[in-house]
Amino acid sequence: MLIGLLTAVAASICYGTGSVLQAVGSRKSARREAAAGSVTQHGGPSLSSTAKAAMTWEFIVGTILDFVGFGLGALAARLLPLFLSQTVISANLVITAVLAVKLLGIRLNRAEWTSIAVVCSALVLLATAAGPEGSGHTPISTHWWLLAVSLLLMVGGTVVVRLLGARAAILAGLLSGLGFGALGVGVRVLNGIDPFDLGALLSDPALYAILVAGIGGMYLHTIALQIGSVNGATAALVVGETVLPGMIGVLWLGDSSRPGFAWAAITGFVLAVAGAVAVAWFGDPEGHGGEAGTPGPAPVEPGAAGAGVEPVGGVRAAA
Repeated sequence: MLIGLLTAVAASICYGTGSVLQAVGSRKSARREAAAGSVTQHGGPSLSSTAKAAMTWEFIVGTILDFVGFGLGALAARLLPLFLSQTVISANLVITAVLAVKLLGIRLNRAEWTSIAVVCSALVLLATAAGPEGSGHTPISTHWWLLAVSLLLMVGGTVVVRLLGARAAILAGLLSGLGFGALGVGVRVLNGIDPFDLGALLSDPALYAILVAGIGGMYLHTIALQIGSVNGATAALVVGETVLPGMIGVLWLGDSSRPGFAWAAITGFVLAVAGAVAVAWFGDPEGHGGEAGTPGPAPVEPGAAGAGVEPVGGVRAAA
């Protein structure tokens, strides 16, 4: 249990630090591309602008940290109940918010600090209440269903997000969160890991569900960072990444709390999710300090290229 908790915390730190760097790279690139008129007819970022955002040094370093966090998170999903591992990992919002104070010059208000304290307290409660993780043994048909749902969410969701353009920040955040949640479920049920069997691993549909959900989730995460307000998108991401996987872990994979501690597990889970959402939601760019030396964008007429793109200082708690 202790090793799993330390692994999940390390994954959270990697994701939180990476998010700050990715947000800086994404927003800088989005502002340059918006000024050049490189947006879709719906007001969202073009494929080329998204690719250029991914080529900034900040985004590259952030992505490396994401890959490290992915590996640690995958290990945590095998060692802990999903309701605990996914919740601890989603607490990267707290890491992001705290780092943003130093790296982005953002001032946190009282509501944000209170929300951070709630998340930390809830994680302690969850860790105290968590029991043994389930076996993860499921019929192969479940693995096929996971792959089909992942494809539908990531491919169909990407099309819808691109059609909605600048209005799709919250939807993109929710879909990316569901993708990361599906990734956690896939890691738990994946065959061929213990004991290691390469043939069983490569023939398991859950492996390809992990790839689809992971790549699609990262892409939609990048879109969410580029368009609209990140606050609502991040809150949606937390819900998608924690609630559904946690329920699946309890209902289908055998995750449980310690005897007599079910109330503590439920309370901790609800408080952790609510606190993480509050960290994102209370992070209003208005009245917060921006990144030192980063001028705000020029005023944009409604519907013009670049509408809905915030300055870098507007990044609050990207997950």
